[in-house]
Amino acid sequence: MPIYEFACQNCATPFEKFVRSFSAVEAVKCPECGSADVERQVSTFASHVKGGSSAYASGTTGSTCSTGGL
Repeated sequence: MPIYEFACQNCATPFEKFVRSFSAVEAVKCPECGSADVERQVSTFASHVKGGSSAYASGTTGSTCSTGGL
């Protein structure tokens, strides 16, 4: 079940909400004032790679092609 970020257009309260489906987003109300005038926000995320380096930094992409012995 995805979590969405919203901002109330009535009282400016930011909040997060678990929503079962995209169509259920229409029924979301502000937990502070109860207004249905909410706007879904653009969410960002961060990821972490163990070791902190990328494959591109070492010069490899992690995949190889074989010519089949030709």
